[in-house]
Amino acid sequence: MNAKIKFNQPQCVDIFIACHRAIIRGALIQRTSLQDKEFHFQKWFENRLEEAEINYKKPGRNLYPDFILTDQPEGYEIKGLAFPGRSADYDCNSQVPIGDHKERTIYYVFGRYPAHVKENEYPVLDLVICHGDFLNADRQYVHKNKSLTGFGSYGDLKIRDRKMYIAPTPYGIITGTEQQITLIIPDKHEPDPRLNVVGELVRVEADQQVIGYSFDLRSNTLTPNYQKNPSSGRVHRFLAYRVKGVEGPHVTFKKFNY
Repeated sequence: MNAKIKFNQPQCVDIFIACHRAIIRGALIQRTSLQDKEFHFQKWFENRLEEAEINYKKPGRNLYPDFILTDQPEGYEIKGLAFPGRSADYDCNSQVPIGDHKERTIYYVFGRYPAHVKENEYPVLDLVICHGDFLNADRQYVHKNKSLTGFGSYGDLKIRDRKMYIAPTPYGIITGTEQQITLIIPDKHEPDPRLNVVGELVRVEADQQVIGYSFDLRSNTLTPNYQKNPSSGRVHRFLAYRVKGVEGPHVTFKKFNY
């Protein structure tokens, strides 16, 4: 098939507005049991896709991203966060944040909900949908797990290098998102009359980057190996939006003392 598929306009704004409307009207997260610690917020988001009549498919558990749209090249990775609790960063199981995966634009959906509730229904406290490039602009790195043999007293044990990552959430690096519903996308997107800009966010690539590491099994010491970042100083510009008419604080970066 030589003809290229013609996709519709990006639907991240439609999805964002569907989430906004659901939170405003009080659509609750519903978990099946206390043991449901992951998929309850995914189901809430899935309901929003269905309400917005957006076609999608789910690749399956432990695959990336959680939802793939079928009418345009977009994917959505869902991260539910209990609050109060850990919300400044999250564990990435074998997949670093990325803004493009298999020629699809990737968006991350972070939703906070009450922690330690006994009921199986509870609200979404706040929500951020952000373009993957806002979390990590490197699209070249490919994750692979490797192993080596020769470990143990007989030399026939293997050590598996299963890399996992810790990435910041928008709650960890910007302010103005608490108790709000916020969309963060590159400033190259066409303006949408349904939205208002509530922040201009600029991220600059670091001078150095880790290209490897070594681990001493005797001292349990992890040593990074750095190189000059070939994209050092490159600027990535994003805009933060809310639905038009919604009041709220301006979105800015947090101040860190390094």
